[in-house]
Amino acid sequence: MTRRPPASPPPGRDPADSADQVDIVGPADSNNFAVGSVAGRILRLAVPMTLAHLINLLYSIVDRIWLGRWQAEGAMALAGVGLSFHVVAVISSISRLAAPGSVPLFNIARGGGDRERAARIMGNAFSTLLILSVVLTAAGLVFRRPILFLVGASDDTIRYAEDYLSIYLCGTVFAMCGLGMNGFINAQGFGRVGMLTVLLGAIVNIVLDPILIFGLGLGIRGAAIATVFAQGCSALWAISFLRGNKPVIPIRAEWMRLDPRILSRSLALGVAGFTMAMTNSIVGTFYNVALRDLGGDLYVSVMVIVHSIQEIVQLPGGGLSEAAQPVMSYNYGAGRNDRVRRAMRFISAVSVSIYVVLWAGVLLFPEALIRVFSSDPELVRVGVGAVRAYFLVFVLMAFQGLGQAGYVSLGLTKHAVFFSVLRKGVIVAPCILLLGYGLGLGTLGVFYAEPVSHVLGSVTCYVVFMLTIYRKRLVDKPPASL
Repeated sequence: MTRRPPASPPPGRDPADSADQVDIVGPADSNNFAVGSVAGRILRLAVPMTLAHLINLLYSIVDRIWLGRWQAEGAMALAGVGLSFHVVAVISSISRLAAPGSVPLFNIARGGGDRERAARIMGNAFSTLLILSVVLTAAGLVFRRPILFLVGASDDTIRYAEDYLSIYLCGTVFAMCGLGMNGFINAQGFGRVGMLTVLLGAIVNIVLDPILIFGLGLGIRGAAIATVFAQGCSALWAISFLRGNKPVIPIRAEWMRLDPRILSRSLALGVAGFTMAMTNSIVGTFYNVALRDLGGDLYVSVMVIVHSIQEIVQLPGGGLSEAAQPVMSYNYGAGRNDRVRRAMRFISAVSVSIYVVLWAGVLLFPEALIRVFSSDPELVRVGVGAVRAYFLVFVLMAFQGLGQAGYVSLGLTKHAVFFSVLRKGVIVAPCILLLGYGLGLGTLGVFYAEPVSHVLGSVTCYVVFMLTIYRKRLVDKPPASL
């Protein structure tokens, strides 16, 4: 494929000027990431994308908050829905094979001026999501009970987990297609539309949760029904937008026919996101089983809260890194390695700063954060120590996200997969066994496995990228061909 030449700077502007300015981009340039300030481009995507992720997180967070306050059954319901989310995470990880793996290729093709290839990549992603959702729904409904016991359910929590998961699985197609295709909305520069996609669903979920859980007395089943209905609204919104006339590259039926070459490349790059999400789910199972064995179901409930806090505090830094990916991929495809380097330096400085502030907040105010989810005195007491152990060096998590953003943006599948597995699979899981059982530290040792993984895995991920990939591909050599 022939590459187009690097985009020229606007008349009267020195190319270097964009390094320190946040641009105001005209309508004609609003979807061209090769012009204007790199920082401005990233921030224009980061704000709505981060808000979108926060809003999307409200789906599960609101469920946990309401269920945690369900009289008499709150603690067990909280544990049950937390166990269900590990299965939901598996579904989400499989969806990452299709959409997130396709988005960088979509942007590299768009940056190189090949609109037809970009359209085919998006169409193939949509078809793959539809096929996967049908398969996962059927498999999940058949095997849900043994899977829930495998991820740490007990005789006391299984009925709550099964009630939630059975209903959630019926909306798998909405969850996969809504979030999956929303990535292509953001990738074309429509960050606000992407945010509205999840805002619509979150509002529906927030309104329906108390009505169904308490008003109609449906309990945990009501939470699941609200989530499915909300995800359906988001999916219909996203697909309707992509079928319209506003996107730079809309989705059309003629581009949805599966192309083995595109599919294999997209799935190969998607393996990184899939591996990271799947590894997280597997390690989550290690956590649940170890905590159940060493402390009981109460500690499983504590882990649900700890994980909820983690999801919230890593949103801003993670959103910034994710927003930089389409900008870096586009410029890499356009031959603008200088802008890719500038983007990496910018997100590194800002992301680490964000993590420092939020990390300090968690360590200083753990009890206040736990009480958002539950006021149970014993759960709060146990939770404070767990939060401080788990988040001991959480600031280093910034480097994992930065390194992964660099690898994925440049289409480096093997590197992204390796570092996805290294931290969680190679480091965390053995540390849970060693610290919790081998050294006799019990439940506290289980929570200490996370900071060990940040010291050994997160820092290594970033350092290797900056010392090898950054220097060799973005400084010494032109971008590799598609």
